[in-house]
Amino acid sequence: QAQLVESGGGSVQAGESLTLSCVPSTYTYSNLYMGWFRQAPGKEREGVAGCYLGGSTTLYADSVKGRFTISRDNAKNTVYLQMNSLKPEDSAMYYCAADWLYESFWGGRPDYWGQGTQVTVSS
Repeated sequence: QAQLVESGGGSVQAGESLTLSCVPSTYTYSNLYMGWFRQAPGKEREGVAGCYLGGSTTLYADSVKGRFTISRDNAKNTVYLQMNSLKPEDSAMYYCAADWLYESFWGGRPDYWGQGTQVTVSS
């Protein structure tokens, strides 16, 4: 079952922007790593952006640096992904994920997942 719930996906033209949101089904803890992965048909799932809720650490895939920004509002228990200058190669199912350990989170095997939200970018 989904432990996290994503929203904000949609279809846009290249160069436009979208913002994704993620909230837990129950609650989160301040020492969790949370962020976003994506998977396109026929491709491996890849980490996009992440953050540590207990500090200022942020993580980005090289392909999205300078275009995507991860942020969070701990009071609202929400993590966001602002995606600017979208490219067709950004098209994928985007999943929110969380884990207690950095190695498990950014290594691609987080313990907690959402069901995904589709992002489609047309040229």
